Amino acid sequence: MDCHIQIFLENRWKTAAVFEPDPRTLERGIAGGGRLQYDIDYAVAYLGNRAAELIPGLTVGFELYRFAQWPPFLVDLLPAGAGRRTWLRRMEAANDGPQMDWYLLTQGAGAPPGNLRIAEAVLTPPPDHFKFGFPYSDIIEQRERFLDYAEERGAHVAGASSVQGEAPKYLLAEDHAGMFHAEGALPDEQVQKLWLVKFPRGSRTDERNQQILRNEARYLEVARRFGIRTGEPLIYEKDALFVPRFDRTVADGRVERLGMHSLFAIANIPGFGEAVRHEAYGLALARVVADPVRELREYVRRDILNLALRNTDNHGRNTAVTKTNGQVRLSPLFDFAPMFLDPEGIGRVSRWQDERPGSQPEWAVICEKLKNFMDPAETRIWLADLGEDVKRLPGTMQDCHVDDDIIQRLSGWIDEVAAGLVETRPRTWV
Repeated sequence: MDCHIQIFLENRWKTAAVFEPDPRTLERGIAGGGRLQYDIDYAVAYLGNRAAELIPGLTVGFELYRFAQWPPFLVDLLPAGAGRRTWLRRMEAANDGPQMDWYLLTQGAGAPPGNLRIAEAVLTPPPDHFKFGFPYSDIIEQRERFLDYAEERGAHVAGASSVQGEAPKYLLAEDHAGMFHAEGALPDEQVQKLWLVKFPRGSRTDERNQQILRNEARYLEVARRFGIRTGEPLIYEKDALFVPRFDRTVADGRVERLGMHSLFAIANIPGFGEAVRHEAYGLALARVVADPVRELREYVRRDILNLALRNTDNHGRNTAVTKTNGQVRLSPLFDFAPMFLDPEGIGRVSRWQDERPGSQPEWAVICEKLKNFMDPAETRIWLADLGEDVKRLPGTMQDCHVDDDIIQRLSGWIDEVAAGLVETRPRTWV
């Protein structure tokens, strides 16, 4: 029992490795053991080539890699949350649990984000007479029912739900006529643009989850003005959020698929995730990125904005790196929203080691912890200057049309975050 991992490299899919779960622990799912080995022909062709690694640090060669639990980059490929529930219904599974992980990997990981996929999960493209698309209006009107609606009309929809997250999300391809298709149902040469379409969590009457989604596009524009690395603007209409994908580029009739890995995978955190300290993520990033100083500053800047605007759901799968030609850096920002409004009461997931809930991080201490990569004195000045930018956030939020009640609720907290940063400025003695 095994599966073949494919990578999109040099403009085509190539079989790169074989993963074999330990049959004695298969019922434990991702918590079970396994082993992985690069395909021999692939290893000969790309021996030691960093651009060809499945994930940065997993050197291409002839070594047999053994894992006590599934390698975290494979967990990135598994449908999770709403996507997992969709696949379980499609598979007519009576019960969910770890025993379903292997079947979800080998059936539902045929078109996940990034440049990896499981060969056994790739479906045969549909016949030409099934390759009709759906207009934008159908997605808006059907909302979270869109996949059921499309499937009832004979559409090829399997790849659309190969994605993670509690909110219903679909991976869709737009053709040159402006019609929408599920991921994998359209030949690359017919693709004009690729989208992730997202709907609110919870029921249609849940006003808070609707407010969270409505403000996600606006929050991204605040982040853009704050100097965060961002992708194209998001489009929100009638409780549907259209997110242009940054792990795909389309040019000259070709779709380029970029490597993409969560911070859980980069930091080698097993399982579906837990509360991991920022220090661990920072060290993991510094090991793999091309420019540690630039990327660590980007990471800290994002945490400051998460803190100030209370995007509390800042776990390791809501941040990722992308890989292009072997060069690794943080991806554009995604899943950035006012998650403090969530009815389930999501607390700030990732914190610094000495950070206490409800208190400001000890920024001066953090500067010392990062001294192997960034000069502490320079970092303290940089953070204090950022504090001045944080002070201006309520005005920036207003300019970006964030809901007034969110701005009012956060204004006092933003002042506290700004003050904590400004206090980091080194004292000068006369």
